[in-house]
Amino acid sequence: MHDLKKVLIIGSGPIQIGQAAEFDYSGSQACLSLKEEGITTVLVNSNPATIMTEPDIADIIYVEPLTPEIVAKIIEKEKPDGILPPMGGQTGLNITSALAAMGVLEKYNVQVLGTSIDTIKKGEDRDSFAQLMKQIGEPIPASKAITTVPEAITAAKEIGYPVIIRPAYTLGGGGGGMANNDEELEKVTRHGLQLSMIHQVLIEKSVAGWYEIEYEVMRDSADNCITVCSMENIDPMGVHTGESIVVAPALTLSERDNQKLKEAALKIIRALGVEGGCNIQFALHPETREYVVIEVNPRVSRSSALASKATGYPIARVAAKIAIGKKLDEIPNSVTKKTPASFEPAVDYVVIKIPRWPFDKFRDADPHIGTQMKATGEVMSIGRTFEEALQKAVRSLDIGGEGLQGMGEKDKDKIIDQLQHPTDKRLFYIVDALENKMSVGEISEHTKINPFFIEKIKNIVEARKPSI
Repeated sequence: MHDLKKVLIIGSGPIQIGQAAEFDYSGSQACLSLKEEGITTVLVNSNPATIMTEPDIADIIYVEPLTPEIVAKIIEKEKPDGILPPMGGQTGLNITSALAAMGVLEKYNVQVLGTSIDTIKKGEDRDSFAQLMKQIGEPIPASKAITTVPEAITAAKEIGYPVIIRPAYTLGGGGGGMANNDEELEKVTRHGLQLSMIHQVLIEKSVAGWYEIEYEVMRDSADNCITVCSMENIDPMGVHTGESIVVAPALTLSERDNQKLKEAALKIIRALGVEGGCNIQFALHPETREYVVIEVNPRVSRSSALASKATGYPIARVAAKIAIGKKLDEIPNSVTKKTPASFEPAVDYVVIKIPRWPFDKFRDADPHIGTQMKATGEVMSIGRTFEEALQKAVRSLDIGGEGLQGMGEKDKDKIIDQLQHPTDKRLFYIVDALENKMSVGEISEHTKINPFFIEKIKNIVEARKPSI
């Protein structure tokens, strides 16, 4: 174990679109986890309206702006032995990277715990990540990292439209988007370059319409790895995972598909050298079952919070203990009290997450959803069946109604437009489509949603019909 007495934890920052309470949850778990080990915790967070800034969570709390300069002054004053960047989401990684570049960490001999600077670069620098995937033989979409708009246009012509623009070192798809021509590409790329900490974006061949699968995995310093949870986005690629309805565990994968993606996820976390939690996203072709690696978050994420609550496996708590040198088999499971954290959780129920969008408050905002997050919250439900969990989740959204209902639309052309161009209401327009006698196959063709899920929605619609 590292000889640590005091650790600095970078907090969640402001609650904003794309970054909300999931990082407050992770940071609070990390503070309590380290305190259990007798380590003094120093927390810096700009948002006082969080659980982590409660007096009994951390030993020393700074409510200050989350900038490298401010954090550097706190390091100078507190002289922590280590810094734990992954618990503050993207903000934590970016600030730690900046502190390393400024020479602050070296000057005060501060160890980077859990996710090293090299790992951050491999996971967040789009060019470095692409090179690493090629080295370990994992497929990625055709792509090129660029730093100027002319480079982007050249890259898009080589790759072929449509393309996805993914800025480096951003959260919630910030600054990213899809482009079908040079004009759209130039607009999105300019914005992405401005938001990227290193002014770099990845121009990537679009795999919109493929299925999106995520794995939450853990690794310790002895290279022990486990899969905590698989998750399946009901919405296809082209809709950000934070904007998508998500089900856990993945319900439509064959055992063969599940095994190959799980093996790839463990291979990737080992190649990155992450010590703690890591979220890995795949795109899976609906017919050929070919897969590509889309993105890796070498930190806790909104998916980590979902996976923790869905399985009862406290990812942030375990990750914090791994960061200070503990092995998975040395960490007791806080839920079972008997098994170690090296045991993979078993999920024999269905968990569904549905985002909550603020369009009821921001009525002039564009309600269409895509590669950038607009959701400001989410609900989670648990049921024995998909149908039960979905009904619970819809009621939890607090948008009126007693469960899944349609929008009352009868015009088939309008329904098809809503299915093809997703908004926060697409789930309810699927109900309209079913009630207007559109087939499961036709709805799947328009939405690119797996027919399995549309069949499940159809079961709810059929069950609501009065018996004769």
